[in-house]
Amino acid sequence: MVRSASSAERVTVTMPAELIAGIDRIEANRSRFIAEAVRHELQRRQRLELLRSLDSPHPDSTATAALPDGDNDLLDPNAGMALEWRPESGWQHVNSPKIQP
Repeated sequence: MVRSASSAERVTVTMPAELIAGIDRIEANRSRFIAEAVRHELQRRQRLELLRSLDSPHPDSTATAALPDGDNDLLDPNAGMALEWRPESGWQHVNSPKIQP
């Protein structure tokens, strides 16, 4: 089942009382705070997974990723446009306005 970015589900999470007290000291909306913290942690772990995969690529991918000898001039790294991946909207130009989820 695919859910839209605006849908929400109620979940029950058990946390130590001192964490809840810490959240309440700095944020009135616990749900929003926890959702932002989880979103941040998911993004952090995705970046770590990507870095881990780049450090030790699958053997089959290294053979296809390399250009054949003599073809190193086929790509001009300066000719492209700077892009960044945004989970809410996909690949976007670096300087384009960000869409708030």
